[in-house]
Amino acid sequence: MNNQRIPSVEPSTATDGNKKNFEILQRALGVVPNMTRAMAQSPAVLEGYIALNGALAKGTLDHPLREQLALALAGANHCDYCASAHTYLGQHAGLDESQITQAIAGRSTVAKTAAALRFARVLVDKRGQIDDADFRAATDAGFSPGQVGEIVAHVALNVFTNYFNHVAATAIDFPRVSVA
Repeated sequence: MNNQRIPSVEPSTATDGNKKNFEILQRALGVVPNMTRAMAQSPAVLEGYIALNGALAKGTLDHPLREQLALALAGANHCDYCASAHTYLGQHAGLDESQITQAIAGRSTVAKTAAALRFARVLVDKRGQIDDADFRAATDAGFSPGQVGEIVAHVALNVFTNYFNHVAATAIDFPRVSVA
């Protein structure tokens, strides 16, 4: 029994923009995840998610760091769906179990990564109302102003997916990870 509040659109019955976006997801991930199937109830939501995610993948933050940011935000926002998905994706980006567990807690043994995760969690905790010291902590760790902007965009993307999954009550279709 599916208890999702926002039901999934089945790829086999998708039309127009959803069909095209499902094909993009299938090529990129080998699967069309339940989250994106639920987002497809509004093709604009799915298209926006894919567009921002795709744009950020072209940024200067490497794939492992992007996955660690997603894990840190899943931890901060108590999103088991995103923790599960990004554990899977993080493994494929080269993260080991310790890095994944630490990232969910907002930590890393690598100083620059730890600074990015702290900055992301500070953004969430302060709802973006950071002070100069918070900004300096990120730039002093070696992030350029443009990269700080990318971190902000990753926070926005991941808060969106965390909240979407809470609202949708998305059925987890990855090996389950609990952030509790």
